[in-house]
Order: sequence, then structure tokens, then C-alpha cells
Amino acid sequence: MSSESGEMPASGQTISKKAAKKEAAKQEKLRRRMEEASISAASQTAEQENDPLSASYGDVPLSELQSKSEVDFPYTQVGSLAEHLKDQVVLVRGRAQTLRAVGKKMAFMVIRERGFTVQAVVSEQADVVSRQMVKYVAALNKESIIDVQGIVCIPAEPIKGASQKVEIQVRKLYCISRAVPTLPINLEDAARSEADIEKALEAGEQLVRVNQDTRLNNRVLDIRTPANQGIFRIQSQVGNIFRQFLSSEGFVEIHTPKLIAGSSEGGSAVFKLDYKGQPACLAQSPQLHKQMSICGDFGRVFEIGPVFRAEDSFTHRHLCEFTGLDVEMEIKKHYSEVMDIVDRLFVAMFDSLNENCKKELETVGRQYPFEPLKYLRKTLRLTFEEGVQMLKEAGVEIDPLGDLNTESERKLGQLVLEKYGTEFYILHRYPLAVRPFYTMPCYDSPAYSNSFDVFIRGEEIISGAQRVHVADFLTERAQACGIDVKTISTYIDSFRYGAPPHGGFGVGLERVVMLFCGLNNIRKTSLYPRDPLRIAP
Repeated sequence: MSSESGEMPASGQTISKKAAKKEAAKQEKLRRRMEEASISAASQTAEQENDPLSASYGDVPLSELQSKSEVDFPYTQVGSLAEHLKDQVVLVRGRAQTLRAVGKKMAFMVIRERGFTVQAVVSEQADVVSRQMVKYVAALNKESIIDVQGIVCIPAEPIKGASQKVEIQVRKLYCISRAVPTLPINLEDAARSEADIEKALEAGEQLVRVNQDTRLNNRVLDIRTPANQGIFRIQSQVGNIFRQFLSSEGFVEIHTPKLIAGSSEGGSAVFKLDYKGQPACLAQSPQLHKQMSICGDFGRVFEIGPVFRAEDSFTHRHLCEFTGLDVEMEIKKHYSEVMDIVDRLFVAMFDSLNENCKKELETVGRQYPFEPLKYLRKTLRLTFEEGVQMLKEAGVEIDPLGDLNTESERKLGQLVLEKYGTEFYILHRYPLAVRPFYTMPCYDSPAYSNSFDVFIRGEEIISGAQRVHVADFLTERAQACGIDVKTISTYIDSFRYGAPPHGGFGVGLERVVMLFCGLNNIRKTSLYPRDPLRIAP
């Protein structure tokens, strides 16, 4: 977690007198601002009552927002505003991103909707726009939601501060929902890149840097920034591509329970709970149930759903809850069939993101610069032993029957990029000792397994394998790994009724997006992150 914590102390903790005094001063300042805003609003209301054009602007009363009437004039999305609408009257709804008065007779504003922005001009005009209306608009609070009706025009000078190249000459404006006068974080600050901050420092100017905890404490504002809008629209596409590709390959989408007896994969990293008097936990993965579904003759299945891990992992890439993309399938001859699906799925995914999310990727890159992911048309596959040998030749000693640590993974990623020109590759035939109990050992060497991991930019994103489908052998493996067999008896029994050879893999949605976009922390790709220190908002 960031050392620049903006979090309030946990319940039961005491804060220093200095901190308490600072917080009290902050609250008093906020109270004064709210009071001033209230007085200003009352003054504006009085002026509006004396304005013959008052019906063209103002705050919409709650009664009008309680589904009182249906839409009688079609809304136009800000992203659709273009030259072909010149001289037409349009109605848009969006947020007041910026407001700037030019004297008493004119005000400029930028309206934002779903990542697109358009400039609007309110200018005093006899019998159309009053000076009071200009004043009303200029006094709106940033991030307020407004309805704007006006005429589309093409400005003489190109607009630099908005995504759309046209302008709206405002005729009517109504505030649907007022934001508070002082927001907890300024969106302009939250959208600023590190490069901009450093450049300003070199010029002797100090700009506000919004730290991670402050962002997450005020996530509803933070996710409005262009980069975050891009990140989560890319994430949405990853889920869509995953579902569409697998459906086209004959996979069936399933939905497995997240409340289970025992633990999904063994170990102590589970969230334990009481289930009507019985011990239970939140599922670490859909592993057992997706295998049972293969035994139930679905042939090929996938799931997109929540995964829970109670590990105290304070790293840039671990969460206590994340979205799992899971696959399981029958194997005819070899676990390479599973790797074939991984290969084609992710190459198709990367191609689609690069082609269909160009705007979003560019937007993310402006705040968090990154190089496009390098990948091959046919994904590179190396055995674990080959990976260990590459590291050894580079002077890194690795236990040949152990696992790779974070530093080794990154070093191997660097070596693979230099030698093969790819940042996306598969490493398979892992040592059996470092894999879950249900992993099938290699036929030619029981010390190794028919398993694989997949890496992006030197970090693991996918873990997969052929599974043990023989009940007695599975029982033996579970006991060897210290798992109470009674807690998974229904799982083991499902293999006693005839079970096909099968395998699969799991990948974290947030980690895919983080590494594809070259981001430095998984909390950036989790809408409302859950880590060992955070369970709100």
C-alpha cells in the first residue's frame, strides 16, 4: 500500500491532537463554504424570480425527476456531436466539467458524458438568454449534472479543450443534480500524469499529486477521470472477448457456488464463515465445481465470477477478491490442447483490444504511458527446465524442483523478450511439488507435472494444468497435501462414475488489464479493490 496514506484510522485507534485539530479545521472550512454556497443560491433564486426568461434555466425540482413524464425531445449523446449536426437543435445531458465566466455577458463550459466532452457557450441575447442566466451558469458547481439545449455550430477556431470539434450555443440549461461546492479530490489533479507533475517541478511549479489511498477513498470521483474510464471499458471488452471466443469454440458458460465446505485448493488462505452452524468458506476458485461439471458431460465450460483469497499479500499484484476467468475442458490426448486454447484466445483478445479499443488505450497512455504489448502470432512455449536453464546461463540460480519467485519471473521475462521478441509466453512442465493436489504428474517424470503458467511482461497471469481424474489417485494426492478428504468427498466421488481426462486454467481479469496496459498496481484495474487493508468503499 502507498505510504502516503489518506485513510482514516481504524475503529478503536486514537489520533493525535494535531491531527484532530487539523481535521476540525478542515470540517469548519467545509461548513463555511457550504454556508456561503447556500447564501449565494438564495440570492440567485431571488434574481431568477424577477427574470422574464427564468423558464429557460434553473434547478429541476425533485418532483420533476420522479418519472413524472416521459422524454418528449430526444437526447443526443455528447460523443455523437459532429459537423453533420450543424445548425440543428440538440439536447444533451452531462456533467459540468469546467466553467468559466467572461465578464457578465458570457460564460464557457465543458460538458462531459461517458468520456466525451463538448464546449458550450452561454451568451446574453435579447429575448433568448438573459444576463441572470449567464450568472446562474457561471455559478454552477463543477461535476453537477445538467441538461443543455442549444444549437450546434462550428467554431472559427479549432477547440482544444474538448473531444468534439463542434460547439453548442446554449438556449436552455437545467441543473438535474448539484455537486457540492468543494469536492474531496479535484478531477484535474486526479487525471494528471507523473510526467506533467515532474515537468512542472522542473519549471518551479508544484502541482497536486493525488496518492493511491486518497483516490480509493474517493473512488466514485476517481473513476470519472479519462484514464479510469478507459481502463474499465478495456476491462469490459476483455470479459466480452473471453465469453465470445469460448462460446464460439463450443464452451458452455456455468455459474458455480461461492459458498463451499472446506477449501477449494487447500491451505489456510480462505475466508472462513459459519453456514447455518456448519464451517464453510468463500471459494478460492471454481476449480472443484468446474471439474465436476466436466464429469457431468458438459465437455467444455467457462465461468466469469468472483474469487476470494485471504492471503496477507501486500503487493502490487495481489487482491483479496478479484474476478476470475476460468476454463475447463475434456482432453483427448495431451494437455497441449488446453495450451492451444490459451494461445488462440489471448492472441485474439490482444488483437481485438488493439483494434477496437484504440481510443481507450490512447487515453490510458496519456496518464500512464506504456509500450504496446509485444506478442507472437503463435505463442512461445518453453518447458520449466528450459526456463531454469536460461536463468542459469544468465547467472541466476534456481531450485530445479522449486517455484520461480517474483524476481526470477521478471528476469526470465526479460531474457525471453531479448531472445524471442515476445512479452507473452507459456512455461510448462512445472515441478509437481509446487502445484495443487489435483494436478496430473508427468508420465515420464513424477517430479514434474502436466501444468503451465502464462506470463505477460514478466509477471504470471495464468495457471493451468491437466487434472487428476482418477478418484483413488486424487484421494492420495489430497492426503499428501494435508487436505481433509471428508470436506471434498462429493468432489472426489464425482470421479467414481466415469470421468474423462480433462484440464483447464484460471486467470485474473484485473491482472490481464494491468499488464496489457503496463500499469504498476492492480488496484488501478479493480473498480473497488479489496486488499488486506481495504473493505470500503
